[in-house]
Amino acid sequence: MSWFKRKDKGIQTPTEAKKEAPDGLWYKTPSGKIIHTRELKNNAYVSPEDDYHVRIGSNEYFEILFDDNRFTELDATMESGDPLGFEDTKKYPDRIKASQKKTELRDATRTAQGKMNGLPLTIACMDFSFIGGSMGSVVGEKISRAIDHSLVNKKPFLMISKSGGARMMEAGLSLMQMAKTSAKLALLSEAKIPYISLMTDPTTGGVTASYAMLGDFNIAEPGALIGFAGPRVIRETIGKGLPKGFQSAEFVRDHGFLDFIVDRRNLKSKLTTLLKMVQ
Repeated sequence: MSWFKRKDKGIQTPTEAKKEAPDGLWYKTPSGKIIHTRELKNNAYVSPEDDYHVRIGSNEYFEILFDDNRFTELDATMESGDPLGFEDTKKYPDRIKASQKKTELRDATRTAQGKMNGLPLTIACMDFSFIGGSMGSVVGEKISRAIDHSLVNKKPFLMISKSGGARMMEAGLSLMQMAKTSAKLALLSEAKIPYISLMTDPTTGGVTASYAMLGDFNIAEPGALIGFAGPRVIRETIGKGLPKGFQSAEFVRDHGFLDFIVDRRNLKSKLTTLLKMVQ
């Protein structure tokens, strides 16, 4: 069953559609550590030798968090239009189609509901592989609808951010998603429904400036890049060097913007403990 034929009911990732790490392949971390891809997958895509957290997408996060990888995907068929008739080196619709073919995704965010260690949960997860995880109208709308789902069903909401920022091909329409999602999260707060924001590598731009930093709990994976503008842009703007580790999750936590950092291998148990404390 292909991704495009999935429906918003029942189990959304059948066994034959799962992407398995093939035998005979190896992964080399930035520190030079080498690990077999199958071992890497079994270790939640974290290198055991240096604890390097490999970038993963919604398929992997859903598999890690949802019990038995069972979930119902929400708004699975939603995809971007071309409201501005945008064209740079490619026409925007062509870029969308190319990304869909390459990634087997509709857009840069997937949303789903299911159970995590028996607790009901709605998750919105960004995919950096789709145009850099950029935030466009579809991303904002899917997140907003996922929040609505949490409101109606009184389920906690988890946002997993991984983004280069706003999608320039949609200009102001992209920036509007910052306000829309923030307003929806305010409704979640008024209803006293827990919202956990997990920032992964990288979380930047308008995503950081909106929903990523609005959690009841703001948490991150080790070593994740978190900020608004990138370090190079800031350095060139202020004309000064930046502190060591600037914009790393550890730096951001130490300066009061994160509640804690969680190893991906412990993510499911930590989130479960957190939700049991606040419900």
